[in-house]
Amino acid sequence: MAELPDHTISETERLTHLAHDAEGDEAETYRAERKRLLAEHDFTARVREDDARTVLVLHPAEWVEDGAIQVGRIEDTDRAVEIPLDGPGDPDDWDEIDEHNRAVARAVREAHGEVHGANAEAFADFMSNHYARPVESATDAEVAEFRTDYFRRNAWPTDAQKEVVEKSVELVFKSVTSASR
Repeated sequence: MAELPDHTISETERLTHLAHDAEGDEAETYRAERKRLLAEHDFTARVREDDARTVLVLHPAEWVEDGAIQVGRIEDTDRAVEIPLDGPGDPDDWDEIDEHNRAVARAVREAHGEVHGANAEAFADFMSNHYARPVESATDAEVAEFRTDYFRRNAWPTDAQKEVVEKSVELVFKSVTSASR
């Protein structure tokens, strides 16, 4: 069983995406914040790139010796958390992910009104149904796909929704960030 709280896992994933999309000092700031957050739990992170996907691996810091993980010395690998950073998530987790995404959309609706709430709900649908991942894990490319393709074709947005969709997505990310504090 993982030792990290869910909000720490979500925030670590979000910071990793932000670092990936940023450059220079900004990217390093996100990585430093991720490192600080994980250090509170004696964990560390690494990004593993396989042929087909990129995975964020969160694991106890004690597993690392001389800069490498000593796999043969690990008794309980279930302590690690692996998070796919691209492509769809695990469809077996869909119910839990969809519940989370809908809760975020409700929070946006309650805090910012019906128009932003409807857009947040559409974004929750998109991330749950197309990627089986939490809304906060969306990459810049996925947000662009939502805004330029999915939203226009599937959300049947009103003119008011179309005008504020970009702000609505920002509110989704801010809602998750403030809830994890």
